[in-house]
Amino acid sequence: MRDVLSDLFTIWRAGGTAGLGTVVATFRSAPRDPGAAMLVAPDGSVTGSVSGGCVEGAVYDLASEVVGTGRPVLERYGVSDEDAFAVGLTCGGVLDVFVEPVSRDTFPDLDAVVADIRENLPVAVATVIADIDRPDGARVGRHLVVRPENASGSLGSARLDQAVTDDGRGLLAAGRSAVLEYGPDGQRRGEGLRVFVSSFAPPPRMLVFGAIDFAAAVARQGAFLGYRVTVCDAREVFATASRFPTADEVVVDWPHRYLAAQAEAGAIDRRTVICVLTHDPKFDVPLLEVALRLPDVGFVGAMGSERTHLDRLARLREAGLTDEELSRLSSPIGLDLGARTPEETAVSIAAEIIARRWGGGGRPLRDLHGRIHHDRPE
Repeated sequence: MRDVLSDLFTIWRAGGTAGLGTVVATFRSAPRDPGAAMLVAPDGSVTGSVSGGCVEGAVYDLASEVVGTGRPVLERYGVSDEDAFAVGLTCGGVLDVFVEPVSRDTFPDLDAVVADIRENLPVAVATVIADIDRPDGARVGRHLVVRPENASGSLGSARLDQAVTDDGRGLLAAGRSAVLEYGPDGQRRGEGLRVFVSSFAPPPRMLVFGAIDFAAAVARQGAFLGYRVTVCDAREVFATASRFPTADEVVVDWPHRYLAAQAEAGAIDRRTVICVLTHDPKFDVPLLEVALRLPDVGFVGAMGSERTHLDRLARLREAGLTDEELSRLSSPIGLDLGARTPEETAVSIAAEIIARRWGGGGRPLRDLHGRIHHDRPE
């Protein structure tokens, strides 16, 4: 929903009703992840996408219908056996889309959700998407807003609200969205009641150390991929906001000191990406000593030639780092794309980060057989 949130809130605030289609589950090679959304405004305009074009027409018609009836619908889309170019996914995947009318009446807490997301505060929205024990569908479409410290709204019973709140906080902490299944009153071993939890965790962080021209290109790639980008360098003359306009913040500090302080403050997690671009031992060795000893970080990469890499490893071993800690280092950073310019190098670095995130091998797709999309490694 994040991609359509601004337009949705504009309609909500004006007192209108929008048709919102959200991908809640995918199977096989579906093109979009759970949480992808498409919005149909009262004037018929469309924002967002649920499948990259395959089933948007069908979802548009269904969204227009639910706005008229006021009744949410859970619909499954897959390949049509008779004609793969009919209403279906030509990629061979299957996806479940929950389509609901959204207004002040159906989602009174939307303004609070929007405020949390804009402030980069963690929040999750739990929505009942199916309820086989209640043929009247009275609970379908109800929302519960889950935060680390509280919850608001209700899915229909206190027991169900408590179960979903507990499970939703776990998903929110992991930055995951998923469908959960319960018994009629929130029994965890039951079935028939399906709840989609859409997590809006703060954007993952990319920490770029070294205020060089390559860093500016990497910062642009990071912003494009949805990271909250910080550029840090001890040299005040280079670490300026004007040199890094796409970064969310530019910090003047010794890199190792800044990273240690961020870790101590709990601002580093397993989604955090660390790019060390200084290739200067007095900066990168103390920094990597801190980075590679962090218990929970998503990616640590360092720029430099093979010679620089070998010298860096020797210095880090002298500093007491173990082989296991050194194995976490991706150096030289990036995939072999033949990159030369800062922009090309930034693409190679971004490609390695994506491959690490999803478990991809970095090979041409034409050399692969079977499923293209990867599940996120646990």
